[in-house]
Amino acid sequence: MNIEQLNNVAVKMVTPGQGLLAADESTGTIGKRFDSIKTKSTFDRRRDWREMLFRTEDAMRNHISGVILYDETIRQSAADGTSLVELIKSHDALPGIKVDMGAKPMAARRGETITEGLDGLRDRLKEYYELGARFAKWRAVIEISNPDIADGVTPSWGAIKANTHALARYAALCQEANIVPIVEPEVLMGGYHGIQTCHDVTENVLKTLYSDLYEQGVILEGTILKPNMVVAGKRCPVQPSVDEVAERTVQVLKECVPSAVPGIAFLSGGQENVAATENLNAMNQIGGFPWNLTYSYGRALQQSALFAWAGKDENYDAAQAAFNHRARMNGLASMGEWSNELEQAG
Repeated sequence: MNIEQLNNVAVKMVTPGQGLLAADESTGTIGKRFDSIKTKSTFDRRRDWREMLFRTEDAMRNHISGVILYDETIRQSAADGTSLVELIKSHDALPGIKVDMGAKPMAARRGETITEGLDGLRDRLKEYYELGARFAKWRAVIEISNPDIADGVTPSWGAIKANTHALARYAALCQEANIVPIVEPEVLMGGYHGIQTCHDVTENVLKTLYSDLYEQGVILEGTILKPNMVVAGKRCPVQPSVDEVAERTVQVLKECVPSAVPGIAFLSGGQENVAATENLNAMNQIGGFPWNLTYSYGRALQQSALFAWAGKDENYDAAQAAFNHRARMNGLASMGEWSNELEQAG
């Protein structure tokens, strides 16, 4: 383990004005995205789509510090034979890799999941490092159930502990391989719960996570946290303001995340594109925290570009323009410099 190398990579991942592009959709997930634009998901079309993003010069060089890849993508080459890893590196961005095998139903825990993928991870990390990956991602999923359901309320302590323990074991294996781990405990935002419930669950999850990371010997200076924002569930009739989301999220982070962590890169969690940008901006305008706050967005960076592209080569420039705009807006938000006027100016 090279602690200095790990820290240098982690710091670069949260460079002010830059964030992470999550392009790690599984074949099934990207197939659904392509279905939305009536485009068949093939090996070459998936390559073409991601290559187009990675060739967007302004976004990649100025607003993207790293790209999270899927196993298929880290092995692919562009149409001209350049590996996609080298294409990313040509913009001074870092290649990363998703290493978890997805969330599967837990035994004896109805409605809860455990993320799998620890078996064989040491060998896979060694291969991914040789392929160029310098950071990795593992996502744990925490579901908040409808409290009106009679058969129990989730998340249970057992599910939280199992998932944070797995995150910590994954993180230790990553650092052994000189790969920076992104730890992603996502409290889902799709339910009926209010913002106070999300606040309480997120706090519980993060405190448990950092206890487990300590127990597994993980060096925090060589990690990045990828959390949810503290929001109400999408089905909750009372939705918080941008200011309340920002204030509560910052409060939870200050109470739970050690200052040794170089940075926090939020997931968008299904928020609308501009909402994800606006919430991040509001947090950075509060300021006064020891870590850089930035983004690790997938859909919130790609969606407008995907619809502009629509699977047609003639829309290449329009898609890149849409990606440039979203990347620039989020880059500004990561420094607290975004505004609605800049958003509308395009």
